[in-house]
Amino acid sequence: MLDLRRLRLLRELSHRGTIAAVAEALSFSASAVSQQLSVLEREAGVPLLERTGRRVALTPAGRKLVRHTEAVLERLEQATAELAGARQGLAGPLRIGTFPSAARAIVPGALAVLMSRHPALEPMVSEVDPADVAAQLRAGELDVALVHEYDLVPAEPEPGLTTTGAIFTEPMYLAAPGPGTLADFRRAPWIVSPPGTLCHTMAVRACRQAGFSPRIRHRVDDFATALALVGVGQGVALIPQLGTAPHPAVTLTRLPMYRRTRVAFRAGAGAHPAVAAFTTALREALPPGLTGGS
Repeated sequence: MLDLRRLRLLRELSHRGTIAAVAEALSFSASAVSQQLSVLEREAGVPLLERTGRRVALTPAGRKLVRHTEAVLERLEQATAELAGARQGLAGPLRIGTFPSAARAIVPGALAVLMSRHPALEPMVSEVDPADVAAQLRAGELDVALVHEYDLVPAEPEPGLTTTGAIFTEPMYLAAPGPGTLADFRRAPWIVSPPGTLCHTMAVRACRQAGFSPRIRHRVDDFATALALVGVGQGVALIPQLGTAPHPAVTLTRLPMYRRTRVAFRAGAGAHPAVAAFTTALREALPPGLTGGS
C-alpha cells in the first residue's frame, strides 16, 4: 500500500525540483525527505527518481504516480467538502491568503459579511505574494487565497489547484509627476516591486511593450510607498486601482491595462462550504468602482 504522506512529498518534488526545496516548504529536514522518498520507491517497486546534479528528476513511472496522486488528493478534498456540508453550521479555522492591497481594501469587508453569517468560523489572514500561493495551498498552510494576474502576466495553470473566474477587475495607472504615456517616461527612473513578484514582471513587460527597458531605481513592495516616492520626484510607477490614493504631487493616468483577482483553492475544495462562503462574501463586499469579473 502506498503511503499518502510520501506521495505528497513526491508531488512536491515534481513541482519544486530539489529535495532541499521540498524540505524547506514542508518544514522537514532534507535527509528526512530523502529517506521517505526512498521508502516510497521500495513500496512502488520501481525507480521513481533520477538525480541530475543537485536536482532530482522524476522517472516516467514517477510522473505517472504524481498524476494519480493529484487525482487522489482531489477526491479527498471533495470528500472533506461533503463531510463539512453535512455538519450543522460552519466552524473552525479558515486560513486565507491575500496580497497587501486586497488585504487593506477588500478583505476586511468580506470578513465582516462572513462573520455576520458564520460567527463560529475563525478566519486567519496572511499576506502572501501570489507567486507563493500555490506552494502554501498545496502544503495545507492556506485553505483559500486571493491571487491576481495582469494582462501582460497571465496566470499559469497550477497542478492540484483551481481558481474561480475573476472576482473583480481593476485598471492600472501610471503614477508620475504629470500626465503622459509610458514611452514619455522612458528616461525617468522607475519604481517597481522586487524581482520575483508578478508586479515586477508586469512593470518590466509593460515598459518593453512601450519600446524601452525601465531604468529601475527603487524596488519596493508597497504601492503607498511607491506613490510617496513618486511624489518627491524619485521616479514613476505602475499602480493598480486598489493601490491608488490622492497625492498633490502625483498625476495618475489610466492605462489600457488591467489586473484581475481570483480566488484559488486546492482542486476538489470548491464545494467546501467555508470556501464557498468566503468567495460569496468577497463578491458582496466589493467597494464601489470595482468591476466584478471579466
